[in-house]
Amino acid sequence: MPAPGGNKSVVSSPGSRIGELGIVLPAPPTPLGAYVESSDAGNLLFLSGTLPVINRRLTFSGRLGENLTVKEGQEAARIASLNALAAAKQHLGNLDRLKKLIKLTVLVATTEQFIDHAQVADGASELFVKIFGPDSGHVRLVYGVQSLPVGAPVVVETIFEIESLSQSTSKPYG
Repeated sequence: MPAPGGNKSVVSSPGSRIGELGIVLPAPPTPLGAYVESSDAGNLLFLSGTLPVINRRLTFSGRLGENLTVKEGQEAARIASLNALAAAKQHLGNLDRLKKLIKLTVLVATTEQFIDHAQVADGASELFVKIFGPDSGHVRLVYGVQSLPVGAPVVVETIFEIESLSQSTSKPYG
């Protein structure tokens, strides 16, 4: 990708960028019911909603505005996003086939009075910007809801654009 002024800059692949950032992905999530974590169609990868889980344990529980702060909600959204990346890696074999995040949906369990939904969702968005770069952009929808599965404060749903295997220069399981 050319940089301003005609210089060429090399954009790191998502897998490399995660390593550069010192991020370690958690174990991929497992479904809580009768569905799959991921499904692709054409050049899109759809991921089921992911929770803020590390080592198969919920890291935060409750509702924003009741027993959780915005900062805790942001961290929960960040962890749920890491789980989305772990699910993508499991599905694709590695993360280098991810071209960009297309759409991010964040559900936030809140009280009626809570109004900082967008700030909580920034915990997810900011992670993806660090990985894919500020120019890749993604659309986002944030919902405030009464409750979420297993008492989670956030659920993150993602849709990624992926390279087809015929276009990919990376090994699918390397």
